[in-house]
Amino acid sequence: MSAKNGLPELLPCLDINDPQYDGVVVVTDTVQKLLDNQLNAVAEAVQNYAKIDSAYTKEVVLIHTDAVPSKRLIFAPTGPLDRDYDDVRRFADAAEKGVKRALQAGCKRPLLVRPVDNSFPKAGSVTTLGCLSALYVPLEIREDVPSKASKVEALGIWCNSEERVKQGIVLANAVESGRIITRDIGGSDPERMAAPNVAKYVEEAFKDTAIKVTVISDPDTLRKEYPLYAAVNRAANQVERHQGRVIFLEYTGEGDIDKTLFLVGKGVTYDTGGADIKAGGVMAGMHRDKCGAAAVAGFFKILNEMKPKGLRVVGAMAMVRNSVGSNCYVADEIITSRAGVRVRVGNTDAEGRMAMADVLCYLKEQARSAVNPQLFTIATLTGHVIRAYGPNYSAILDNGPARNMNNAQNIQAAGDTWGDPFEISTIRRDDYDFHRGKSEYEDVLQCNNSPSSATARGHQTPAAFLIEASGMEKHGKDSDQPLPYSHLDIAGSSGPFPGVPTGAPIVALAAHFVFPRC
Repeated sequence: MSAKNGLPELLPCLDINDPQYDGVVVVTDTVQKLLDNQLNAVAEAVQNYAKIDSAYTKEVVLIHTDAVPSKRLIFAPTGPLDRDYDDVRRFADAAEKGVKRALQAGCKRPLLVRPVDNSFPKAGSVTTLGCLSALYVPLEIREDVPSKASKVEALGIWCNSEERVKQGIVLANAVESGRIITRDIGGSDPERMAAPNVAKYVEEAFKDTAIKVTVISDPDTLRKEYPLYAAVNRAANQVERHQGRVIFLEYTGEGDIDKTLFLVGKGVTYDTGGADIKAGGVMAGMHRDKCGAAAVAGFFKILNEMKPKGLRVVGAMAMVRNSVGSNCYVADEIITSRAGVRVRVGNTDAEGRMAMADVLCYLKEQARSAVNPQLFTIATLTGHVIRAYGPNYSAILDNGPARNMNNAQNIQAAGDTWGDPFEISTIRRDDYDFHRGKSEYEDVLQCNNSPSSATARGHQTPAAFLIEASGMEKHGKDSDQPLPYSHLDIAGSSGPFPGVPTGAPIVALAAHFVFPRC
């Protein structure tokens, strides 16, 4: 049976002829890999089909055959796997297409078969996650249309080793549970996931778990502790159902702690642009500006499911609506940040960095006394990152201490292995200079007046702003107390609109920080 979150039951299967499955989805690059004792009949069926349709190596095909009990065999080809530019996502893409075809055929209990393949070390898990991406049901559908709350009753996972398939199912359940939370928060509409509703959702998701949740809602506290965030919240605070929330999550693993992570997620529930309003029809889709905070919550779900030892993680979701109105903040205002930095507002549509900077400063203060700390901001921050790298990649930018530990390279390697890819950008001196105060009134300029996509180094400069406004500049590699910090811009990788959020970048982060400890 499917869980409340729509995640189907994952069943281990050692026999492809198990009659409980009403369709078999095969994901591979060549029929030759089906030639083993269990899969010979399937290989023969595909070879026979190939005689009448040479497109079977390029397109998903449905084969009527006696080779499987259901007589429904879906062959989902990955295409070539050995070219310079092929990567493990070939498996995820093929699996997603294959399962969608199975759904079209009416399958409710499909069996996923990925023959043994040494092309990529995590091809099996990535294939399963590709299937599960296709089976996600949006939160509003699960709540409002119960008859459509799940797409299948169960998903079988075939493997020739019972121990391996059970281990794979445990991991897939944990990761997909995290991605579901990420998608639920990130993809739901701006009323269903207004800041107060996000807080309720998170509290419910982590009730009676290993995750401690603390919600800050008092306007006076928000103004005092997070003044830049509070400026963005000013207009929305006039409407009770839109009032901002800063949500803290904490996980402490068993045993001696040897690593501490601090994560800040941008949670702009809707971005009108504020006084610098998004005109010309470009406002649609701005409910997705909360995918950074959504990723923080999703990462904590993986922590709760896998319970890595020796790891402490503190997360913050800066949930706020960038509304427009008589009380909205405007360009030219000068606001002193939590770190004591005088920030001149340049453009109210650069609200994400404002929402995160003071929260980053707060976590920086905790990091000073933490064991082996590392800080991150995660945000759908700029259109420039999409122009630079396209829609499928997260960008990661390290400060000096993080660069010294090859953080970006390590996370990129984990992402490549698990199909959650990153591109590495560099914070340069130009980026710091861009945000230095232009007059004696201010220390830092928040933003210029052009879209990031039309600004040179438009996704790099915001990382420098976050470092300057939060006081992280005092903890560079020249400091007596250097603190590794990385900024992740997921504006492209978070997913298409219209469409479903991807859950990026939590798979790569979990692969690097969590899986090795479990």
